[in-house]
Amino acid sequence: MCGIAGIVNGEAFDLNKMIIALGHRGPDAQRLYRDNQVALIHTRLAIQDVQHGVQPFHYEHFSIIFNGEIYNHQVLRTYLTEFTFHTNSDTETLLYLFVKFRFKMFDMLDGMFAFCIYDNLEKKLIFGRDRAGKKPLYYTQYQQSFLFASELNAIKNIIPLAINSDAIYSYLRIGLIWRPYTAYQNVYKLEAGHYLVLDINTLKIEKASYFNILDFYQDQSMSNSRLDQMLSELDAKLKASIADRITASDVDVGVFLSGGIDSNLIAALAAEVKPNIKTFTVRFDGAYDESTLARLTANQFKTNHIELCISANLKNDIEKILLSYGEPFMDSSAIPSYYVSREAANHVKVVLSGDGADELFAGYRRYVPAAHNLSQYIRIISPLIKFLPKAKTKHSFYNYFYRLLAMSNKTGLDYYLSATTDVFEDVVNIKHSDISENLSFFINDVFANSKLSSLNKMLYTDYSVILFCDLLVKMDIASMVNSLEVRSPFLSKHLLEFAPGLADKFKINKIKTKYILRKLAEKYLPQELINQPKRGFEVPLKKWIDHDLRENIQDTLHIGCYAEEYVNRNVIQSILANKIVIPSDKRAKILWSLYCLEIWLRHGNFSNR
Repeated sequence: MCGIAGIVNGEAFDLNKMIIALGHRGPDAQRLYRDNQVALIHTRLAIQDVQHGVQPFHYEHFSIIFNGEIYNHQVLRTYLTEFTFHTNSDTETLLYLFVKFRFKMFDMLDGMFAFCIYDNLEKKLIFGRDRAGKKPLYYTQYQQSFLFASELNAIKNIIPLAINSDAIYSYLRIGLIWRPYTAYQNVYKLEAGHYLVLDINTLKIEKASYFNILDFYQDQSMSNSRLDQMLSELDAKLKASIADRITASDVDVGVFLSGGIDSNLIAALAAEVKPNIKTFTVRFDGAYDESTLARLTANQFKTNHIELCISANLKNDIEKILLSYGEPFMDSSAIPSYYVSREAANHVKVVLSGDGADELFAGYRRYVPAAHNLSQYIRIISPLIKFLPKAKTKHSFYNYFYRLLAMSNKTGLDYYLSATTDVFEDVVNIKHSDISENLSFFINDVFANSKLSSLNKMLYTDYSVILFCDLLVKMDIASMVNSLEVRSPFLSKHLLEFAPGLADKFKINKIKTKYILRKLAEKYLPQELINQPKRGFEVPLKKWIDHDLRENIQDTLHIGCYAEEYVNRNVIQSILANKIVIPSDKRAKILWSLYCLEIWLRHGNFSNR
């Protein structure tokens, strides 16, 4: 696991600033390689072939820098018998695969990756990103130069960047910045499952997709399969994915262990591969405590269990955490993700997590009405909402019912946002943005796809939007800023190609979410864990807004703050003073989103401000 960066025609720039910005991603070694007008940077967190896996790696007229892990690289070496291997690293395997198979190699890879291959003969740079987009890659053209990096701050450190106001409206409206855009003008993220080829001489870009999970959602070949058959396949694929992610490491591997079935399944199966594996559970002041539930699994499978009691110095840490994302980022679970990663990094360099399970196997409550097409029935009684008081508590049946009523008459983007991020919905009208419009077109196309069930429409959209643009970004930055690698067995090649084709009844059964995962969990886990509701990282956001960070919020969102350029001052003031009747959780989410935006705005040296 590493940081990568580079530049074409960058002789005038101080590349040490890029190296410094990526130092936390690779504290074990930092390298700068120059060849004519190309410069490649690699900062290394040594995990595979610790002694010999130094990058860039060179072969003939090719050079590669690589961030990530190829878990099946030893198997793939059997297809490369004509090459003489000098290291045991997956970097060398990856480069030889490209030399032999070119872009066909992507079908062979099981891993998380963002890489750059420099072809000195053809004068091209080739970039690739993994199927889910776990490992980040940003790029931009500035004057006659082309820059790329694992993090936005590395680019921001050496060239002036301008605010992309369209992206900021997207951030406020959607709760994230839709692909491939960023908060900066002319700076983009390479999408998941894509590769990009840059002509070094002309700076012309060609981009193509090699993987689209939609193909597997539209494949109906497993629709009539039996539950026992699918359970057996899931069991085998998950075991293999976990084993690969443990054995593809020359350093110790642990597991993030919460009270939910995803991480507990991983811990249970990981303990079979590596007895006495380290497991980590976090207790966070003011939030739901899952340590008792996690301890059940830890005791049953005799893991080396470590409970991390986190007493965060939030006032002092908050700006550092938020600014590490390089653009406004409002997912508040980034805070506990940061702290648990920081603590785990004191014990291991690598951990396994349950990321992706909810989006692939239907773990959120919103999937239940989608699975049963409840909106068409609830729409009949939706006029009742005019006579009902607004919900005040997030985790209540009344709030769930109230939101269903509010959503039932909406369509497209409005419907999707009401069901998911739900930040400013029904409170403030955020200015139209072209980026939001692009997402709206995407959602309309998905919802109009007759080959997809209602449930799979929501799952595919969540995978494309929330998982890629939010959840994976959150965990990558929160972990890597602490020099910790997080591996996600549920996002293996095998499960990404398997889970979408499962029949709906194996994902949602009546009102039970993640049905097939729960059935698998019955084979391994204590009964108390099987039917635990989805919680994720429970964050005491209301407490933060009203108490811990109250002064920070009030001081930051004062009259004349930058956020007023995007949201009317009177609206901000009314929400601060609690004069708008909205659920307290929603109020906290709105203020948090504005606070995160303001912190980013005031710390940026933008060329258009």
